[in-house]
Amino acid sequence: MRLLFLGTWEIILIVLVVLLLFGGKKIPELMKGLGKGVKSFKDGVSGIEDAAQTPTDSKPSAPKPNTAETQQESTPPEA
Repeated sequence: MRLLFLGTWEIILIVLVVLLLFGGKKIPELMKGLGKGVKSFKDGVSGIEDAAQTPTDSKPSAPKPNTAETQQESTPPEA
């Protein structure tokens, strides 16, 4: 299968245009940023897969009520 139905000359032309637009010094910086983005995406996907594979509790734990707040709410304010 050919790469997006592009021939050799089309790929060479695209590379030359990119080189002319961004210059030789800017391309490595762009590739470094692209590599960091791909790594971050892969880490995110693997984190989602890990979370999906870990078993969860059948009953979620209820939060414990704070006794000081409960007592303050139950007593009426003094006038």
